[in-house]
Amino acid sequence: MRLSPDEMIFWQHGFFKLNATIVFTWGLMLVLAVGSKLITRQLSTGLERSRWQNLMEIVVTAILKQIEEVGLREPRKYLSFLGTLFLFVAMATLCTILPSFEPPTGSLSTTAALALCVFAAVPLFGVRDQGLGGYLKSYVEPTVIMLPFNLISELSRTLALAVRLFGNMMSGAMIIAILLTITPFIFPIVMTALGLLTGLVQAYIFSILAAVYIAAATRTKEPAEKFLTSNKKITING
Repeated sequence: MRLSPDEMIFWQHGFFKLNATIVFTWGLMLVLAVGSKLITRQLSTGLERSRWQNLMEIVVTAILKQIEEVGLREPRKYLSFLGTLFLFVAMATLCTILPSFEPPTGSLSTTAALALCVFAAVPLFGVRDQGLGGYLKSYVEPTVIMLPFNLISELSRTLALAVRLFGNMMSGAMIIAILLTITPFIFPIVMTALGLLTGLVQAYIFSILAAVYIAAATRTKEPAEKFLTSNKKITING
């Protein structure tokens, strides 16, 4: 029983190894890139649209709505990053129904890479929305004593993202493998369906947590004039 797709080696030359994690990761990225290109090459703004365009619009609209509900203003600015995270993890799960496919998210190296993408994206979005000074200032709020705790929080949540996704994906694959050995008929089918559902939930949780972290980094304070104006209105109405 393989605990990770890293153990499936397709080619090796000295120190260099081409394992299932690398092959299936690049395969998924190729499928997503080619699929998006094919779907978007003939987009229609009329009433008659292809099924693939309808599906794409449903997915994009749902992702935009979730990003907006998290609290990010102008969700389209974050769609490409958060949408790609969700689609990659979701496709890695859906493709498990294919024979001999090993989801790359079952490898700690892949989940760590995804978590590092979030780790890098949070300050980038934060600096873009608040400026370098405004973003760095958030680490010492409400007092400078919070600086080490905020730094530890940045590192710990990145580690938690990687381990959570890896643990859930690996455990699901192990349970299915064990049941295939013991009862190779009904239960593996049920557990495979349950594994697909769990994987999609994990894709949703991963992308939502990334959106929450970005929302925390890009929060902006309302101007004092707007705050005073709103208070004045409340006083007059009262």
